[in-house]
This record gives sequence, structure tokens and C-alpha cells, in this order.
Amino acid sequence: MMKSDKKTKIVATIGPVTSSKAMLKKIIEAGVNVCRINFSHGSHEDHLKVIRRVAEINKENGYHTAILADLQGPKIRIGEIEGGAVNITKGERITFSTKKIIGNATKVYINYDQFPKDVTEGERILIDDGKLALKIISTNQKDEAVAEVLNSGVLSSKKGVNLPNTKVSLPSLTEKDRIDLEFAIEHNVEWIGLSFVRSARDIIELKHIIKSKGKTSRVIAKIEKPEAVADIDDIIAKTDAIMVARGDLGVEIPMEEVPLVQKEIVKKCLVEAKPVIIATQMMESMITNISPTRAEVNDVANAVLDGADAVMLSGETSVGAYPLQVIESMVKIIEQMETSESIYHQETVPTSPDDERFISDSICFNAGRLAARVNAKAIVTMTHSGYTAIKISSFRPKAGTYAFTGNHALLNTLSLVWGVRGFYYDKFVSTDHTIADIKFILKKNGYVKEKDLIINLASMPISDKGQSNMLKLSFVD
Repeated sequence: MMKSDKKTKIVATIGPVTSSKAMLKKIIEAGVNVCRINFSHGSHEDHLKVIRRVAEINKENGYHTAILADLQGPKIRIGEIEGGAVNITKGERITFSTKKIIGNATKVYINYDQFPKDVTEGERILIDDGKLALKIISTNQKDEAVAEVLNSGVLSSKKGVNLPNTKVSLPSLTEKDRIDLEFAIEHNVEWIGLSFVRSARDIIELKHIIKSKGKTSRVIAKIEKPEAVADIDDIIAKTDAIMVARGDLGVEIPMEEVPLVQKEIVKKCLVEAKPVIIATQMMESMITNISPTRAEVNDVANAVLDGADAVMLSGETSVGAYPLQVIESMVKIIEQMETSESIYHQETVPTSPDDERFISDSICFNAGRLAARVNAKAIVTMTHSGYTAIKISSFRPKAGTYAFTGNHALLNTLSLVWGVRGFYYDKFVSTDHTIADIKFILKKNGYVKEKDLIINLASMPISDKGQSNMLKLSFVD
């Protein structure tokens, strides 16, 4: 059993400092629910070791840790620079070339063939997370574009490039992404992160590929482009989950807009019952320091108070000096925030009778309300797709949400979802027998005790595994 009973989940990026089986076990036991493998770094061989080790740890300990495979996406970068880095000065000009060259202070390679065609005069180029800003002066529409340096600084090899004003014509899935995707779905990872999403069409394309392979991996849309913010309602409707990736987002849109965008996206995800992750720089200083800054503590705390399903760590757990301490610090902050009444019992508008999920949604909605009214200790759903567990979670009940399912793959998937704990169960004989059996399991595991109130959701007849159409309130005996 996990040490922490926190409801907000933790996603940790796995890298050299956390990839051993011993360290993976330690961070999972400290509170990690989802292990993220980042295809921007490491080989398939490295990632496969992590996938297998997490699976072993799950099996040996009865855990349900999920894997999130994060695709790199169309990341635009400059090439190698002579000596690794050069100083560039405000007012100087640099030529960006699509021909492979070793760059210097006047000319650099850019790995984006359409760059000279896509950019226009006056558009800004940001390099290294916005540390360097340039402005397009001219382009030959073929293989070169010239830009003026807007601030002095150091230009280093392979740094990322952001084009906040440019309509980028790159596909959302690059050739590398397609190879990485093949690997991820072959190994049945539960979640796949799609980088630099621009519209709902990007999500539809990825889902189509996963479905055509007969797999069930779910999609996380990473919001880091202004186009994605503009199309957010359609993206939320089509995706399985959202990640607010504040690093690139804070470069692509004005940094001061990010906090409100973050809060708005979390709110919309709660209404639509889609899990949402807050990511980037949450505990950044702990890459080198044993404790976080007070601003970082507030950042994590605010994500929890806003209602995020999960908070994510990147460099802190992949290359940082204190990976275990970061998790422990994060758990403390989450647990403290979850003592606040303000994060519970989110009311959302019930769906209309025309909606195909109307009955199921109404049952979930009223389970959340009833749990608050009678102070129930548990809401239990028997689920095959996970829909009711995710829907109940979106109402943020104070009661524990327990999903019982005969679908093994679903147990790990639900590890990303706020407040949900999964149990494998495949003895759906009769409703009364199943409810009695589930009460016994929860009591035996210490989640409920005698005289606690418990709410059960089920579909009648139970053997049909249809949509939930029944709600039962009873005492634990």
C-alpha cells in the first residue's frame, strides 16, 4: 500500500538518477503515481528498461503506477555552434540556414526546412526558452532568413527555438515521433503526451493511429502554443487529458498571461471531466538544492487549490541531485492543501437528457452531492471503461473514489486521475453479492470501517457491464 493517501497525483520524469529499479521503487513508494518517459532524451533501450522495471514493481507490490510516454513533437532547434557557444550582441545580424553547417556568431543551422517560407519580416524568434530574442529582417523564401539580435547573450548549440508569431507548417507528428509512438504503443503505455498541439485535429490524428494498431493508450494534449489556447474547448472535447506545459507556453504567449490561462484550463477540464496536469519548473530549484523556494511551494499549492489532477516534475527527478526529497516535499505540500475544504465538491452543470451519457452522468452527479450531504467515506464504481470513475473524480468528492474493474490495463490508467484508487475485480455475479464483497475488500484494506456510509454505483443488470444506472447508499457492517 502507498504511504500517502493524497488525492492529487504526482507525475515524475524518469532519467539517469531515477531509472534503477531500487530508485523507482523508492519514488513510487514516496508518492509517484505516473512515471514519465521523455522521448526528447534517452534511447528506446533506456526507456524499455524503465517500462519493464515499473511493471515488475507494480506486480511485486500490487501497485498500479502508470507510464506516460511524452513525444518530442516538432521541436525546432538550432544546430551545433563552433566551440559549443558564442556571444552575440544586440543590433548584429544572424543568418538562419536550412543547410547543415557548424554555426557561428553570423550564421547558424536551423532544423526546420520550411523556416524561410513560413517566417515573414518583423516576426520574432526566441531561442533557449526566450533568453535570446531576434527579429526577422528578410528571407529568400528558400533556404535562408536574416534576423536582427534584440538582446545580447550567449548562443549555444542545439538550443530550442520558439516562433510565437509564425504559423508553423510542421506536422504535429514528426518522423521521430512516429517511430517513438510505434515503440510506446507496442509496449502498451497507458498515456501518450502529444507536444505542441495546435488544434483538435492533431489529437484526432494521433487517436486514429493508436486505434488502427488495436491499442488503448490514452492521449494527453500538451498546451504550449497560442493556437492551442485559442482552440482549447475543441481540444479538451477530443483529448483524454490535458497538460499545461508552462515552459514553452510562457515563451509562446506573454509570460504574465500564463497563470490565468492555467486556471481557466483547469476549470474547463473539471467541467468536462478531463484529467489535467500542471507541468514545468514546479520545484526547479531542487535540481540543485535540498529544499524548494517558498515561491515553488506556493506554485504547487496553488495547482492543488485550483483543482489539478496531477502536478509534474521534470529535471527535478530525471537529472536532479535530490529526486527522493523532491517527491517527499511535494507530498507534504499536497497533503497540507488537501486539508482545505475549498478544493472539494465542485458543482458542474448536469448534462442534458439528449446526451447519450445522461443517465450515467446524472447518477455520478448525484453520487457526488449525496456523498457531501451524508459525509460518505467512499464512492465505489464498478467500471470497465473508467468513465464513471473519472466523472466522479471531476466533482472532487471528499469521500474516497474506488474503481473496481476486470480491465487490468485500466487500473494503471486511473493512477493519473485525482482521488481514484483502482482494484482488480472480476466476480460480477449479482449486484447484492458484489456490493457486499467490495465492502469487505475495502474494510479489510482499511479504507472504510464499521458504520461508515458508502455509496455504490452499478449498472443493472450487473452482468451487462453497461452504463451506471443505479446508486445505493448503505452502512458498512
